[in-house]
Amino acid sequence: MLKEFKEFALRGNVLDMAVGIIIGAAFSLIVNSLVNDVLMPPIGLLLGNVDFSNIFILLQAGKTPPPYASLAEAQAAGAVTINIGLFINTVINFLIVAFVLFLVIRSVNQLRRQSEPPAPTTRECPYCLSQIPLNAKRCAYCTSELP
Repeated sequence: MLKEFKEFALRGNVLDMAVGIIIGAAFSLIVNSLVNDVLMPPIGLLLGNVDFSNIFILLQAGKTPPPYASLAEAQAAGAVTINIGLFINTVINFLIVAFVLFLVIRSVNQLRRQSEPPAPTTRECPYCLSQIPLNAKRCAYCTSELP
């Protein structure tokens, strides 16, 4: 059983998948930092010093009464909240990752199209072996009727 597991784990597809997952996790951290540390502060500044991570709707007060200055304060008090700002950040993260994946897949598809040979436009006459158009009914060289 250990030998079979070793064969499975060392197969190329499994290793490729593992590398992909690790790179994806690292890429996710980069995108999170891009959104939280680079994109959202200027957007929040343009919208009047809004910190998106602290936008929430209070559903039920916690042990200490509201108002809560931040989401962390509300959560520390045990309040029940809908975290709209965190959701907005997550949606932006998703859109960035989806766009990057779109660009990668688009590039791979273009490379595949370039490497594929073009569809044939001619065929060989079975009688005289000359190249004739694909849809020809008669050979232009030997005038034989084609199947």
